[in-house]
Amino acid sequence: MPLWIEVLVSLFLVVGSLFTLIGAIGLYRLPDFFTRLHGPTKGTTLGVGGVIIASMIFFSSQVPGLSLHELLITLFLFITAPVSAHMLSKAAMQKKVKLYERTRGKPWES
Repeated sequence: MPLWIEVLVSLFLVVGSLFTLIGAIGLYRLPDFFTRLHGPTKGTTLGVGGVIIASMIFFSSQVPGLSLHELLITLFLFITAPVSAHMLSKAAMQKKVKLYERTRGKPWES
């Protein structure tokens, strides 16, 4: 395998891992449910996206032709992650989940 492909795959793996780590730190450190929901959804989407792109580049360089299985995984991830985050936030609003005092906006206390 050429060196430039190894460097490119390594770069995408490191960037994807960093986004996933930042999302995990956000889940641990942020104060309430709604802010905790934001960190992992962005981190997971971008982190897994970086790892999948690295996988697509690696396996496309190993066999003749493009490896398109990863595109289906990416499509599924980019469709389901925002929908699940939206459903979780709507459920939390219905349950009137307690907010951190510095969180702005309380749509259920109108």
